[in-house]
Amino acid sequence: MTSEQWLIWALCVVGAYVLGGVPFGLLIGLAKGVDVRQHGSKNIGASNVGRTLGRKWGVLTFLLDGLKGFAPVFIAGFALGTVNRPDAPVLLAWAWLSFGIAAILGHLYSPFLKFKGGKGVATGFGALLAVFPLLSLPALAAIVVWAISVKTTRYMGFSSCIAAVTLPLFTFAVIPFGNAIGLFAQRDPAAGPGPTWPLWPYMTAGLIMAMLVVMRHRSNLKRMLEGTEPKVKSRSERQAEKAARAAQADGGTAGHAGVNGGGVGEAGVSAERPDGAMAGR
Repeated sequence: MTSEQWLIWALCVVGAYVLGGVPFGLLIGLAKGVDVRQHGSKNIGASNVGRTLGRKWGVLTFLLDGLKGFAPVFIAGFALGTVNRPDAPVLLAWAWLSFGIAAILGHLYSPFLKFKGGKGVATGFGALLAVFPLLSLPALAAIVVWAISVKTTRYMGFSSCIAAVTLPLFTFAVIPFGNAIGLFAQRDPAAGPGPTWPLWPYMTAGLIMAMLVVMRHRSNLKRMLEGTEPKVKSRSERQAEKAARAAQADGGTAGHAGVNGGGVGEAGVSAERPDGAMAGR
């Protein structure tokens, strides 16, 4: 690339970092009148937003945080011509991957929050999905591992770390798998069934992202070992809590109605007193 192209690239990477720094979880909470940094784990990510405001707001936060990782990488991939091109030159591959790393760093160290932020799971997942196919397929496999781990252990942070650790392993396996099913685009039909080792920039980027996720979950792992890390509530527990809240609300409504009824009775007695007094006179 020319010096002008490198300058444009650098500015775009900075833009990816700034976009990654937009704290959607915090903004959603403030729009609801709640600062999520003062509740639960005090984190701005989807898990804490879901615990504090409700599941639908947690899902929305996850989607928006994922989008700010996906969008810059997806756009850059088409601009650089690296989408579905596992044989891209190493320098070009790193130019593409840097957008995802910048977006994740923006989420972890947001310029809008005095360089504090979330834990990078949703933003990292979005960035990985956009690196098709060398990291998007491993990301999908890792999210399956995450879901299984959450289901069995009910620890959100631990499950995120497990998924992050498996990501480089899945990335290592994607080349022979992709070659076997003819997934990768062939630039030169005479080159054989596909590239054999264009993988190391993608493996390194996946490893960097995994290390960042694990590093940001150190406090979760410590609490888990101490037995103080909260678990994800099961469906039966959520239903029981919902029923308890509904019963409490009904009880409060009934009590309020009783108080109002008592007030009406007193008003009736008071209304009768003047009549009785006049009759006595």
